[in-house]
Amino acid sequence: MSNYPINISKIRDKINPRIVRYKNRNEESNQKLFDFSPEITNVREEVNNFGEKMIRVDGEIPVNLPIKNEDRFLFISYDQSILTHGLHKYPAKFFPELPRWLIKRYSDEYDTILDPFCGSGTTNLEALLNKRHSIGIDVDPFSRYLSRVKTTPLNENELDDSCSILLKEIMDFKPFLVESEIPDFPYRDQWFNKEIVLELAYIKEKIENLNFDEDIKDFYRICFSSIIRSVSNADDNCTRTVIRKKLNKQVYPADALTKFVESILIKVPKMKEFSRKCPKDIRVTFPEDNDARKILYTDNSFDLAVTSPPYANAVDYPRTHQLEIYWLELADGSLTPLKRKHVGTESVKIEEYKTLHNIGILEADEAIYNIYQKDPRRAYIGYKYLFDMQENLKEVYRVLKPESRYIIVVGNNRIREEVFKNWLYIMKMSERIGFKLESFFASEIIKHFIKVPREERIDTDWVLVLQK
Repeated sequence: MSNYPINISKIRDKINPRIVRYKNRNEESNQKLFDFSPEITNVREEVNNFGEKMIRVDGEIPVNLPIKNEDRFLFISYDQSILTHGLHKYPAKFFPELPRWLIKRYSDEYDTILDPFCGSGTTNLEALLNKRHSIGIDVDPFSRYLSRVKTTPLNENELDDSCSILLKEIMDFKPFLVESEIPDFPYRDQWFNKEIVLELAYIKEKIENLNFDEDIKDFYRICFSSIIRSVSNADDNCTRTVIRKKLNKQVYPADALTKFVESILIKVPKMKEFSRKCPKDIRVTFPEDNDARKILYTDNSFDLAVTSPPYANAVDYPRTHQLEIYWLELADGSLTPLKRKHVGTESVKIEEYKTLHNIGILEADEAIYNIYQKDPRRAYIGYKYLFDMQENLKEVYRVLKPESRYIIVVGNNRIREEVFKNWLYIMKMSERIGFKLESFFASEIIKHFIKVPREERIDTDWVLVLQK
């Protein structure tokens, strides 16, 4: 008898309502008409809290939805957890309907799509499902890893067999059975209770011991990663991995085992569904040696680029995923070198912000100057973000085919109480580089799955359609 009795039947009963809701919603979604026509009922006009007119779209966005400059849209997403989209939490990620719509609107089947800030791979997954080849670029190894798992179909029989083996192993858990070396990383025993450390080490060991290929094991490693934050002592919903005593978060023995069982029981069927729908002749690549500011592809390679870049001074991605990165052994020490690679990073050196920097865009330089009067470091962070985005714009312009489009979804944020209009500055920089602004419109944001401090958040994204 296990010291940690795990009742698989009870776990199945617990998650079954979620599975039933998912199946019912998915069946309803598949029955919808997706062409914009008088019969469509998922598009209507509303007025937001500021008295601004906006067009609300529930679910699938009609491919030929009319767009006028400065239109405001409220897109209600229902697909954030379908197929492999919901394998793992990721901050500020695309909701699938938006890149799906943009890909179908601005490209053809078997075109090649680029996402230079691929994040969790939403654009690449939607490109794959809609029969477009794609390249996803990101400096973060966790991002590339997650994206690759989400876009790699697996054999159904092997998924069933491996899942059965893992469930049996979890049932047999005893703390003294942990044989592998437990990953050692900064403050591990503050982040995790000792019982949880043993459970996580045991789960990781059993995944590594599976007699299946690496793609199958990678899938379970991501399922494993997806529970790590929830069984740590850190706040589940904050972009900064921190322990908040006021939350009084309670983590109990067997929580990691139970959550991992829940995770694979929910995600194995979704991976099987994705694998059945996945086209067999489409390429998806996440190169390790590329950077959004240095794209190692030849001129005129891509038919479309779609991305949602980071904001200045917003999400510290390595810090958000640091516990997962350590347990997956993608790093074992300081994450500062990785942080410095990110566009929008806050990891800057004092000698870099001793003087005021300008980007050459009037509105941007005014904002940077105003921030500099209060906080030279934050001013430099804002400047460096724009400098990096300018380098990205140059590279994407180079690798796009003539007359192809670069679509950027980006919002504003506040730095030291100064509104930093990322979308406006990027739009003006793009025109300076040679892009033509074809259209731009707003997408209201209504859901934040990971908390961002209220004073740093503005609930509108701007969609810029730039043409080479």
